[in-house]
Amino acid sequence: MPSAARPIAANERILTIDIVRGFALLGIFIMSMPRFNTSFFAGADGSHLWPAWWDRTAQTARDVLFSGKFNSLFSLLFAVGFTIQLGRLEERDSAHATRIYLKRLFWLFIFGAVHACVFWTGDILHVYAIFGLVLLLLRRAPDKLLWLLFAACILYTPIMGVVRVHLSTPADVQNFVTNSSLWEAWNNDFYAHGSFLQAASEHTREMIYIYSDPSNLRILAGFYLQIFSTMLLGLMLGRRKFFQNSAEHLPAVRRAQWWALVAGVASGIGFGVYEATVTNSKPTLFGVFASTCYVLCRLGIMIFYMATIIRCVHNDTWRRRIAPMGVVGRMPLSNYLLQTLIATAIFYGWGLGLWGKVGPALDLVFAFGIFFLIQMPLSHFWMKRHALGPMEYLWRRLTYGRAAMPGKALPSLETT
Repeated sequence: MPSAARPIAANERILTIDIVRGFALLGIFIMSMPRFNTSFFAGADGSHLWPAWWDRTAQTARDVLFSGKFNSLFSLLFAVGFTIQLGRLEERDSAHATRIYLKRLFWLFIFGAVHACVFWTGDILHVYAIFGLVLLLLRRAPDKLLWLLFAACILYTPIMGVVRVHLSTPADVQNFVTNSSLWEAWNNDFYAHGSFLQAASEHTREMIYIYSDPSNLRILAGFYLQIFSTMLLGLMLGRRKFFQNSAEHLPAVRRAQWWALVAGVASGIGFGVYEATVTNSKPTLFGVFASTCYVLCRLGIMIFYMATIIRCVHNDTWRRRIAPMGVVGRMPLSNYLLQTLIATAIFYGWGLGLWGKVGPALDLVFAFGIFFLIQMPLSHFWMKRHALGPMEYLWRRLTYGRAAMPGKALPSLETT
């Protein structure tokens, strides 16, 4: 490996990206918490596991304010990081840049596959690794093509929704509900009462089913395209070096912040009404409208969050207040996997065994408590002593070899 090919140095980090990534990790944890303690297949018939008003309110608030917004934000940052990393690799070692980045994606996929098949089926890392290959193909594509692909991703949900309304039969719906109920029962058995190895076996079996069953592939395709849509936005922002020069774009950021909030809240109300009133899974035009509102809300609220954080970074008072989030954001892979380790140890049968015993309201308490009382202090403790998070170090060592050996700890965010 040529010596020119190496990870970024401390002075090459971008403060805004680290802080935005820290907030994204919090939002992803809030969004994922219900799936750490209940089956992914629960509620397939449109029913609610937790009918109490406080749980229904917490669930609606989570779905409108968090669900889909922060994994979208994280995917946008992944594409921005792709442009930065590949650009720096090409500057230092153009002959090997693509090969090095492919090696980086390979190990990310391995981490994700192990995470999904052993620890938790909700892994997102393998999805990012797959789309990393697509980003390589599109890195020099014209913006017009990227916008067309973006529009296609957004239109998939309403188009497929209308198709389902017209083509789905009651037997199709009943078959989906029956299969989901069966898988929910299996999940409840293995995750609530099984050993670690039994839970791992169930995760592997679940992943095979999700990627092979036609009904789940349709749902999975929608999820993939939502993630891809924000990666396309990140690719365009990355090519324009938006985060490196975010101060120059503050007027546009301010306008986008409030327009995105209006659009996000308006579409969120449409989705929230559906969530609060519909208790069955029959495909309807109202459901198509609600699904489309969810996609638009996801984009609007995500842009609002990103714009708000960027403006805070460029305000001296607020930058000091939110700077600790950037330390969490410096070790995203470690913190993402740590969330799974902590949550499964709390909820699974091989741990404290709280599977199925915690509703949406308490989920929020768990998510905020674990993030701010465990992950944030642990991140600060680690980063004061090391230049990289433990998984970030392993990833870079596997990608770069000895070139990944870090030096002293990075300077504090307040002075970066």
